[in-house]
Amino acid sequence: MARSLSPLKAIVYGGLTVGALDLTDAFVFFYLRSGAKPLAILHSIASGLVGPAAARDGGMQTAVLGFFLHFLIAFIIATIYFVASRLIPILRQRPVICGIAYGVVAYFVMTYAVVPMSNARSGGPFVLPVFINGILIHMFGVGLPSALVASRVPRLPVPGSRFPAS
Repeated sequence: MARSLSPLKAIVYGGLTVGALDLTDAFVFFYLRSGAKPLAILHSIASGLVGPAAARDGGMQTAVLGFFLHFLIAFIIATIYFVASRLIPILRQRPVICGIAYGVVAYFVMTYAVVPMSNARSGGPFVLPVFINGILIHMFGVGLPSALVASRVPRLPVPGSRFPAS
């Protein structure tokens, strides 16, 4: 059996893992697809807060902002799964299938709710390779790691409860 984690460690490990895998995927996929450089990817992330022109014109400062925002979102995603897993036991009991499903949900929420409400440019028309890559990285690089680290935190008994931890 894997070593247990504290709630804080699970969120930190989950956020770091999700952030690193997702950002690495973006760097590699978009470089191979269109020659996009890491700086441009980070500017694209920052554009959600400051807009595309300001992100590009901001140079290294807005690239750092994009990096920070990317990991902030990764930590939020890992935290949401962790909290939900404390309330819904099956999320802890079946981390692989639930994590993959969570990744799909995270993809659609980010793509069709969060990004459109930001200052970032529209993603443009539907492009099948971009969609497939987005779904796969969210399934296996976002949802699954979030679930696996959350499942390593033991269910603590509620003080005063007669029921054992599950």
